[in-house]
Amino acid sequence: MGALDELRLAYEKYLADDEFLAERFAALKMEGRSALIPYIAAGDPQPQATLRLMHTLVKSGADIIELGIPFSDPMADGPVIQRAAERALEHDVSLHDVLDMVREFRNSDANTPVVLMGYLNPIEVMGYEAFAEAASKAGVDGVLTVDLPPEEGSEFLQALKANQLDPVFLIAPTSDASRIKRICDASSGYVYYVSLKGITGAGHLDIGSVKEKVEEIRALSDLPVGVGFGIKDAETAAKMAEIADAVVVGSAIVSRIEAEAASLDAVDRVVGEFVTELSSALQTRE
Repeated sequence: MGALDELRLAYEKYLADDEFLAERFAALKMEGRSALIPYIAAGDPQPQATLRLMHTLVKSGADIIELGIPFSDPMADGPVIQRAAERALEHDVSLHDVLDMVREFRNSDANTPVVLMGYLNPIEVMGYEAFAEAASKAGVDGVLTVDLPPEEGSEFLQALKANQLDPVFLIAPTSDASRIKRICDASSGYVYYVSLKGITGAGHLDIGSVKEKVEEIRALSDLPVGVGFGIKDAETAAKMAEIADAVVVGSAIVSRIEAEAASLDAVDRVVGEFVTELSSALQTRE
């Protein structure tokens, strides 16, 4: 059997598997380590950079990729990721283009989970069922919609689950126990704890407070807990890895892309170096 046949079989198994994120977290738990989930905005700084960057993230130690869908009004994001969305939109990168990028990524990587992160408007324009079907066929594993509360998302959740896609929801520092339980009940794959109040890239992390909240979430759900917002370097990532099942890093990566945007080779190099640092810092748990 040739390499292409093996990849085709792996991809067919991937498409038939409706618990790919759960399996990845289970494997990482067996290894005794937390997942590294880097975020990049699709189409930033140019559309042709995204596929290359996705493969670089994997080679550098990413366990799951969070791929941002460009949107004109990214209200939960700070200036760094807002500018990334603007750069992508300058090239007219659409939701259809993002799905094409994932589909092309799957031509040579059938194993690394991909979670789309974005806002509801582009998905509503496409239609819930059409989006879910297209995303599943492209090879997407999960979808995080920042501005969709679970109690208002029954139709969308049904479409995702019918197409073996994991809905991932955000938990805020201000969420109480009943709210956390509701969010976890609507989620699958993992839940994403926003480690500080405010937008992406802002604030100073209080590790002790994050630990308390993660413990509260775990008391209410068996889902893996990812932590993001405010993780800017390898040292902070390592501290978060001692607390959480996954460490999500976005603005710190996107800011490096912005700084080197004039050269795609430089973008690839600096992102690879930084993600390698992050991956190395996520040491095996005792």
